[in-house]
Amino acid sequence: MMPYLAKILLYPVKSLDGIEVENARVLASGALQHDREFAIFDEQGRFVNGKRHAKIHLLRAQFALFNRTISLQIPDSDLQRIFHLDEERQALEATLSDFLGFGVTLRQNSLMGFPDDTSSPGPTVISTATLAEVASWFPGLNIDEIRRRMRANIEIDGVPAFWEDQLFSEQGDLVSFRVGDVDFFGVKPCQRCIVPTRDSYLGEAYPNFQKIFVTQRQATLPNWVASSPFNHFYRLSVNTELSPSSAGKILQIGDEIDILS
Repeated sequence: MMPYLAKILLYPVKSLDGIEVENARVLASGALQHDREFAIFDEQGRFVNGKRHAKIHLLRAQFALFNRTISLQIPDSDLQRIFHLDEERQALEATLSDFLGFGVTLRQNSLMGFPDDTSSPGPTVISTATLAEVASWFPGLNIDEIRRRMRANIEIDGVPAFWEDQLFSEQGDLVSFRVGDVDFFGVKPCQRCIVPTRDSYLGEAYPNFQKIFVTQRQATLPNWVASSPFNHFYRLSVNTELSPSSAGKILQIGDEIDILS
């Protein structure tokens, strides 16, 4: 089988639930349109995310991108509230502030979003087989839960586990690859944070998650993988940059994937 694009996942508000889409436009910055377009900030201007606030895992969100709305399900409440992301932002901020217990604002960046890696703001890439393999390391966890914890944008199928580790090379060397007619550069394996250690819905920590992950990642690392990017083994998925010629192009489910260099 040829490697192909199996899933596209966007996270319109950084740290909240994602949405699966059939296609996505690539922005000039390299980011996918609507991915991390919004982020929540506290009164000191810091991100309000899962790294700092485990409570945010309890908040359920659904998005209607065409209508520009977010639907929030507040824990311990049957009430589902719908807000227009542009026209009802103050009401949304008030609801989020009430839930979190401190004042927050919602900021927007429609040009690049709010990626963790601002030097490589392209979509993060992982394979379906990798997610299944990682799930097998943790009794009680399945591929869907690992997918929610890793929060990658592009999922590739038709390949073995860790196939995406071909998309980076020794430090400083970029790997060219194409998804449909969109050209990307693979940069490095993504450094993970505390978020994958927690239940994606409850925020509860999985015992020794990081220790188990690091041990298994090192043990299963293919012998052909570039070693220099691994100063530690708590890394999974690949950070990318965009080829400037691909700005405005569309990624589509089913697109074939070719490694060019």
